Amino acid sequence: MEVVADIESLEALVHSWRRQNLRIGVVPTMGALHPGHLSLVDAIRPHVDRIIATIFVNPTQFAPHEDLAKYPRTLPEDLKLLEQQGVDVVFTPLVDALYPAGFSTFIEPPQVAKPLEGEKRPTHFRGVATIVVKLLNLCRADVACFGQKDYQQAQVIRAVVRDLNLPCQILIAPIVREADGLAMSSRNRYLSPGERQTALVLSQTLREIRELIQSGERDGFVVTGQMQQSLIDGGVTELDYAVVADPQDLTPMDPIRLPCVLLVAAFVGQTRLIDNEVIGQP
Repeated sequence: MEVVADIESLEALVHSWRRQNLRIGVVPTMGALHPGHLSLVDAIRPHVDRIIATIFVNPTQFAPHEDLAKYPRTLPEDLKLLEQQGVDVVFTPLVDALYPAGFSTFIEPPQVAKPLEGEKRPTHFRGVATIVVKLLNLCRADVACFGQKDYQQAQVIRAVVRDLNLPCQILIAPIVREADGLAMSSRNRYLSPGERQTALVLSQTLREIRELIQSGERDGFVVTGQMQQSLIDGGVTELDYAVVADPQDLTPMDPIRLPCVLLVAAFVGQTRLIDNEVIGQP
């Protein structure tokens, strides 16, 4: 496995692969890797000949009050995990390489970026869309893989790739959960033991609401109200949103139709967690 930090070295590798007509897959990450990230490598492997993983904590997707400075950085451990997973190249650029002095061009995110995370974190998806386009271009990616846990992000990236005619296939890999149901996240390490137990209310509420909908309840007001109440009763510190939405454009559903997606963002202690569940998708 090669580790490269400069753009010129990455471009040389990519150019050599292109001359051999090899298909290139990219797994963008911000590091602090866990089995959920590694599952993306497994998901992309059958579709490509070479795999590039990127590790870059992207500053443009963090608001000033968010956790950029304390976001976990575990590069030595991450590199060991990626080598064990059979990744060919890890791209670890510095901020100045991707955002040099004078940088001022950003991607305007699509309509699906506006609700939910877009309301709570207004600049977030502008940063996500911009860095993803940059990485796909630098890696000349034929395929890129992202996780379903960041459901809205996946829809945003799909729309950006479609709307800008980028020649890259987007794969979305399923959520990977702990044995007790908690969705794996780099931010889980912020949780105290007590908060870790409280955090289970997210996945438990999603299961409860899934069963409610599958039993025939179609009143969006009733379902959303029960979802929000279950999260509050379960001990979340603050609830950003808990909605039943259209799985494509994320508009709220009332009455509920299938397929639909349940989306939750809540604070447990000082840690913001997200989770989701798609219902009725083939």
